[in-house]
Amino acid sequence: MIERILQEKDLQMLFPIIDDYIYKGVKIILLQGDLASGKTTLVQKYIKSKNPEFQATSPTFSFVQQYGNFYHYDLYHHSLEKFLYFGFLEQLENDGIHFIEWGEKDLADILKNSGYNYLTLKITKETTHRIYRIIYE
Repeated sequence: MIERILQEKDLQMLFPIIDDYIYKGVKIILLQGDLASGKTTLVQKYIKSKNPEFQATSPTFSFVQQYGNFYHYDLYHHSLEKFLYFGFLEQLENDGIHFIEWGEKDLADILKNSGYNYLTLKITKETTHRIYRIIYE
């Protein structure tokens, strides 16, 4: 596990760590944390750092947003069953990086049992900063 304590303005310090895992073959990043912990902000800033032309928005109601080869899912208003029913597990086969907000343990177990390689990024919101825990199993 890698842990970083950062303010939002320093979020880019996580990107080389994420990039290293992507370089090693990780294409799915599960984002976990309470409401307003910074899951969407992390994805927005990461995608913008890779392509300044992309203006990532929250996929809360649309379920998934695509920006080039970046996919951004949000399971908050959708059940895991709906995610599976609409074939999004198969969509993870698409070339690119897949960020999944609210990718909790049930989804992690399915990914693991299905042979997917993924990274979990847990965000804990504190008053003046966030704690980012990167877990790769």
